Amino acid sequence: MSDEFRIASPDYATNRLAQALAAASAAGRGADRERALRKVRRWDDVVRGMADGTLTVGSRTPVADTPAWVTLEVAQGGFATGRYLAEVPLTEDENTRAAALPAEVPGVNDRERLNLWYLSDAGQAELVDAVRAGRFRVEVPEDAALPVVALLLDRGFAEQALDLVAELRPLMHRLRLTPRFESAARPAPSTVRVISVRDAAGSLRAICVPPQVATMRAALTVWDPLYERLVAMWCRTVEGELPSLDDNAQVRGGWPCRRWPADWVQTRADWLFDFAEACRQHRPAGRQNNPRNNFARLRFALEACPDGSGLLSAREVGWIRRTIANTVSHRGAPKTPQRDSWRAAQAATIAAPTNAAIAGVLAGRLDRYPPDGGLPSPDIAAAQVSETEANAEVPDGTRIPAPLVRKAMRSLEAPADELIRLGVITSGDTLATVLPQLTARLLSSAIDDPIVSGLYEQAYTAFRRRRSLLLLNLEHQVQFTELPWVTALTPFRSQRPSIASAALHTLRQTTMLALTSFPHALLPNPLVSEFKALAKQAELNLPLVEEVAADIFMGTFTPKWREAAVVASRLLAGTVYARYYDLPANWPDKQRTVLRWGKKTTADFAELCHQRAATSGWSVAANGMVLEQSQILTTHNLAVLVDGLGLTDALRDVAPELSWCAFDWAIRRMIQPNTHPHAALIQVKQAAYAWRQAVFLLSFCEPATQSAHTERLAQQTHGTTLESAADGLAHVLHGGRFTTTGTASHGDGKRFVGWAQNQHPFLRLHEDRLPLIGGLGD
Repeated sequence: MSDEFRIASPDYATNRLAQALAAASAAGRGADRERALRKVRRWDDVVRGMADGTLTVGSRTPVADTPAWVTLEVAQGGFATGRYLAEVPLTEDENTRAAALPAEVPGVNDRERLNLWYLSDAGQAELVDAVRAGRFRVEVPEDAALPVVALLLDRGFAEQALDLVAELRPLMHRLRLTPRFESAARPAPSTVRVISVRDAAGSLRAICVPPQVATMRAALTVWDPLYERLVAMWCRTVEGELPSLDDNAQVRGGWPCRRWPADWVQTRADWLFDFAEACRQHRPAGRQNNPRNNFARLRFALEACPDGSGLLSAREVGWIRRTIANTVSHRGAPKTPQRDSWRAAQAATIAAPTNAAIAGVLAGRLDRYPPDGGLPSPDIAAAQVSETEANAEVPDGTRIPAPLVRKAMRSLEAPADELIRLGVITSGDTLATVLPQLTARLLSSAIDDPIVSGLYEQAYTAFRRRRSLLLLNLEHQVQFTELPWVTALTPFRSQRPSIASAALHTLRQTTMLALTSFPHALLPNPLVSEFKALAKQAELNLPLVEEVAADIFMGTFTPKWREAAVVASRLLAGTVYARYYDLPANWPDKQRTVLRWGKKTTADFAELCHQRAATSGWSVAANGMVLEQSQILTTHNLAVLVDGLGLTDALRDVAPELSWCAFDWAIRRMIQPNTHPHAALIQVKQAAYAWRQAVFLLSFCEPATQSAHTERLAQQTHGTTLESAADGLAHVLHGGRFTTTGTASHGDGKRFVGWAQNQHPFLRLHEDRLPLIGGLGD
């Protein structure tokens, strides 16, 4: 079986569909179930498309008869579903506009007629006016297509406009090619936000009272008051002292059903009516219908006593007496201080507003700000509920719980480093989602026309929201400049030195921000993509490489991997990193390249990675080991960025603290208890990657710091799975080397890596559950 066939087989999609179906079956109601059903639909589309040949997994154009620039719906793992994100139903405004179009406007449907109308003089004028006034919002990149046509014609670039229309024409009956005609909030310079105010408010409104809490509140507010009334009714039928339990749990006192109050019939009818209403509005708990429960016993007896106890047996009367004795002994008699105190304690339990109620108030507070904008201050999220915000459930002065504050704070608009300090940006992945907002402004500044620049900025931000495809055969993701309407804007771009300088400044700042904030983590692919865009704008040729998934690795690399490895070997020559990971001291000036799938690949680099990994056969584990060697040789972009951006001195200042932070993260990750094999494999891999980052940073520390860190590692890893890793690092610092198998030439030290084909030396699980690293994807 070929590697391609294994990777692109429909098994993965079929399994994900089965998982989605199971999740949908287990989902409750409302938003959770809707999300689960949407996931089922997506995976069903993938499976059907792969079966009938309309989807080609691994291609950058996976949907039949669809150009690469179309924004596709993509399921987890990079599988296209076959749907276009710009193929949406007409909005209410669009329906109104379509109904008013002259009959001579052509088109097979209203979408096509609208798109063609916007090519008319009146339509172009409307688009230009909207863009000029800033009254437009680009949600998917295609929304910018026809406004670009209108601007090209307005600025005298008729040829480019006609070429663009020819490219768009075949899909005008399917795609929305115009923006939403509403103002889009523009952040202040140098500020970003993780999500919009609209999304933050939506996440708050999605908060529901947990079923357990709802059941408890129903019990305290609905069923317990009914039970109290029921007990009081039966107590009124007791002749003499109310029944109670003595020290031997025997019932003492009078008997119920010996006297009947004059209002019994009406009181009984009122209670039964209220009970029926409660059952209609609230799902009864088990005790209300369990024949052995006190509530149910008293209720059944009440239903059998319309005007006396003639229908009750002596045994049933005895159970009524026992029930009264139980509750009187434990809670006190009705209308006594003891029972009133118990009821007050119950009321206090539910007096505090629920998080769902407070979330609703906070969402209302956020509604006062532009929906697609951000919050200007963190105080807005954290302020107590004001008098004007209070309602029946949430009183004035209520504090906003920390989890709700964090949800609202995700829409805070501030510089990226401030959002990191406040805990809003918590990972490199989140940083990657906000960086396009800065990159978009920087790239658009290369366009002198402010109207065109504003459209370009929104189009870029929308493009960066596209999900990546699963690609094989060294295919690359669609680039922003491949969008035909972006290419058409080339005449508007200028190459000013100030723009390149600004891009370099932003790239340096962001690189250091990522390194200092998340020193333990690899730079995620979306962040690398932004770095590439900034480097290109700064006129730098940096061989930045992506992280490749082990289950889609094609066994070779493009030349930039070798270029990055050459930089790493040169920058780190003689350092602890070079000795610990045995970096090549010299690379031949000319690399050997081979054409595969019509693309140039680096044969010598690929061979070296395979040789160092020492794998046999095809497997996900074998692929992972080869890829890890490629990351070791290239430092996964760290050396390229530090060298290319001139960050060596800046990194030396912070390396002591950062290196220990990365070591500490690896230690804490490895000591987390884990009994699930797959999770344990991921745990080891993440810790090994953090360890590698730490060793890289340690290479920029003074020898005294390196020794101090190594001694501290020995103390903190003693008796743990990382003890041999710390021993291995100490061995290298003292001049030792590892053997070809990654063990110290003397002692128990080992090189810490994340992948292995057989039993992993750093994995500790119960013997009968000890997996192989291959379990990550096999």
